[in-house]
Amino acid sequence: MTPSPTKELMNSTTISRRPREEFAEKGVIIREVDDGVRCEQCKSDCTGFAAHDWRKTCQSCKCPREAHAIYQQQTTNVHERLGFKVVSPAEASVDPRDLGYTWVPSGARVSSLISRYFDQLPLDKVPRIGSEGARFREQQISYQLPKQDLSLEHCKHLEVQYEASYEDFVTARNEIALDIAYIKDAPYDEHCAHCDQEIGTGDMVVAAPKFVESVMWHPKCFSCSTCHELLVDLTYCVHEDKIYCERHYAEMLKPRCAGCDELIFSGEYTKAMDKDWHSGHFCCWQCDESLTGQRYVIRDDHPYCIKCYENVFANTCEECNKIIGIDSKDLSYKDKHWHEACFLCFKCHLSLVDKQFGAKADKIYCGNCYDAQFASRCDGCGEVFRAGTKKMEYKTRQWHENCFCCCVCKTAIGTKSFIPREQEIYCAGCYEEKFATRCIKCNKVITSGGVTYKNEPWHRECFTCTHCNITLAGQRFTSRDEKPYCAECFGELFAKRCTSCVKPITGIGGTRFISFEDRHWHHDCFVCASCKTSLVGRGFITDGPDILCPDCAKQKLM
Repeated sequence: MTPSPTKELMNSTTISRRPREEFAEKGVIIREVDDGVRCEQCKSDCTGFAAHDWRKTCQSCKCPREAHAIYQQQTTNVHERLGFKVVSPAEASVDPRDLGYTWVPSGARVSSLISRYFDQLPLDKVPRIGSEGARFREQQISYQLPKQDLSLEHCKHLEVQYEASYEDFVTARNEIALDIAYIKDAPYDEHCAHCDQEIGTGDMVVAAPKFVESVMWHPKCFSCSTCHELLVDLTYCVHEDKIYCERHYAEMLKPRCAGCDELIFSGEYTKAMDKDWHSGHFCCWQCDESLTGQRYVIRDDHPYCIKCYENVFANTCEECNKIIGIDSKDLSYKDKHWHEACFLCFKCHLSLVDKQFGAKADKIYCGNCYDAQFASRCDGCGEVFRAGTKKMEYKTRQWHENCFCCCVCKTAIGTKSFIPREQEIYCAGCYEEKFATRCIKCNKVITSGGVTYKNEPWHRECFTCTHCNITLAGQRFTSRDEKPYCAECFGELFAKRCTSCVKPITGIGGTRFISFEDRHWHHDCFVCASCKTSLVGRGFITDGPDILCPDCAKQKLM
C-alpha cells in the first residue's frame, strides 16, 4: 500500500491589467503562417493549430505553438523580420535558391565559400530546400526571433501606457545589441571566442560587427549562450561580451509571460512556479480560470485549479465511490485507491492503515480474516501462510521462508541452489555427501570426468596402473586378479615370452601367437630358423631350440 504522490499547493499575487488598442509598427515584416498547420509533437492527435485566445498553445492539442510546423509565406528574409534595411539584389551575395538553400550567410559571394561554411555545420542544421535543416531554420526563426519582441503589431497584451517603454526597449536593443554576423576567411591565427580552440589563418570563421576584428568563432560555435542553439541566420544580440539569440537576450532584461510569451513591461506581475506571468494569464490549464491568489496544483508542469485537478486527475475511492480530493490521503494497492477512512477489511471492517493485509477477488482483508478464509499451508510445518508472510514455492509445493530448509542439516536454503529428491529437499553439500558417486580408490566425490571399470567409479587421476601408477584413462590396459595394468607392465610381469625375440606376448588388441609344447612365439616370429619362411599353418621340424621348415630340415640331414 502506498499513498499517492504529494500534491503541491501554491498561492500567487493579484495584479490588475487593462487591454490596449492595436498598434502597427512600420518596417518589420513578418509572414508567419500557423493556422491549421500540423503538430510535430503529438502528430495525429492534433487536427491542426488553432490559436488559444491568449496562451501560446494550440486549442486542439494544447502543445506549444513552436511544436507546430509554422512556415513563412515567402522565403524568409531576416532583415525584413528585424526591420533592418533590406539588401538590394545588387548588394546581395548570391541568391540562396540558386544554390539549393533557403538561406546563405552574409559575406558569401562565391558558392565555394558557402559550401565550406555549411560543411562545418551538423547535417540536420543545413537549410537545404525541403530538408530537415530548412524546417529547423523555420522553427528557430519563430523561436529565437519571436515576432512579439520585434513589433507592437504582434503584442496583444501590452498596456497602452507601456507602449513607449516597449519602443524604447526595441530601439535600444537594435542600436546596442542586435546585429547580423557574416562569414570570412580568418586573416591570421586566433582562438575561437566560444571553445577557445585554435583558428588558423584562412580557416572559415564567423565575425560579428559589434565585436572587434580579432573576435571570431568557428561556424559550429556561433550559438546562443543560454539555449546553445546555432544562432539562426547568424542573428545575434550581445550582452556583457556574450552572444545570445534575441529571445534570451530580452529575457535577461525583461520578464517574459509563461502564458502568452510576451515580454512584461509593467512593474507588477505574478511570479509562480518559478516563472513570470501577466496577472490575468496565471490561469488553470484546464478551464482558464484565474489562479492569482488561489490554491492550485501542479501537474506535468501545468497549474490546475482544485476543481479541475480533482475532476481530471483525482482517483475514485474503491469503497465509497467518491473522488479522493487533494485534501484527503490517497491509499493505493495495485490499480485501486481508497480514502484513508475507507481502507477497511472487507469482512470485519477493521482499518488496514499501516497494517498487513491480503487481497482476494478484488477485495482486501485483514491478516486474520484472510488466513481464516483463503490462506494455504506450509508443506514443512503445516501452518497457514499469514497475510504478508514471505512464501517460498517450488513446483506445486510451498514453504515458510524458515521451513524451506535442507532435510539433513536443517539449514535454510532461501535463494541458494538446492536439489530435490523424491519428497525431500537437500542443500548441495548434504546431497553430495549422501548421494554423490565416490571414487572406489580414494573415496572422494567424483564431480566430473570419472571412469567406470568393472561397474565401479574412479577419478580419472585415480585409475592408474597397479605397478607403475601411470594413468590408464584413455589408454590401453588389461587386468590381472581384478587389478588394472598398463600394457607394458602387464607384459613384463605376467605375459609369456616369445622363444624367438624374447619379448612379452601380451595379447592386447587381439595379438595372435603360436604355442608348441612349453614354447611360444609371436605370430610374426614363428619362422624357419634357416630360410625365415613363416611356418604358421605349415608343418615344421624342431632342431634343438630352433624350428625348421621341411625343406631346410632335409638339406641339413643330407
